[in-house]
Amino acid sequence: MALVGKKFPNIAVDAMNEMGDTFKVNVLEEAIKNKKKVILFWYPKDFTFVCPTELHAFQSALGEFEKRNTLVIGASCDTPEVHFAWLNTAKDNGGIEGVTYPLLADSNRNLANMLRILDLSSETYNEETDSYVYEGDNVTFRATFLIDEDGKVFHESVNDMPVGRNVNEYLRLIDAYAHVQKNGEVCPANWEEGKEAMNADRKGVAAYLSSN
Repeated sequence: MALVGKKFPNIAVDAMNEMGDTFKVNVLEEAIKNKKKVILFWYPKDFTFVCPTELHAFQSALGEFEKRNTLVIGASCDTPEVHFAWLNTAKDNGGIEGVTYPLLADSNRNLANMLRILDLSSETYNEETDSYVYEGDNVTFRATFLIDEDGKVFHESVNDMPVGRNVNEYLRLIDAYAHVQKNGEVCPANWEEGKEAMNADRKGVAAYLSSN
């Protein structure tokens, strides 16, 4: 079930930062309390291959997100202790040393289950044990949620495990949503900051299409 247009789930999750501090993060409260947008990006596992490239890419763009009044939060189903070990592993050894934004440690999978982003491809009922056996790793896909200052989700997307994300696309989406918030105009295909937007009516569409 899509969350776009709805409030993000109101749940606190364990988190870890580069200082080794364990604390609770409620993404909904972070957005509302700080009057900021939030990008929450999920990745499958610590100490893997595509994942560190994404975490470093978000770190490199952290200043751009901050310019846009946006908090960056990473998340997986690893424990806080595993996060801390990875945060203390050098970049040239596949680690994420230098990452400064918080990482959710949803090891009980409460939030991931609510978001329905776990890799559980199928289930089989076992009559002997009266239980279900699930196929898949029970880790998350590369799911991304953009949340506004009121805690409403305005974008969600899910990539399969091997496909890394384009961080610049999330900056573009945040710019587009901020433009809509500020100006009341809508943003057409391939819109970028500084380009022409349009009014959400037939005349607006006609004027835009005739000039592009």
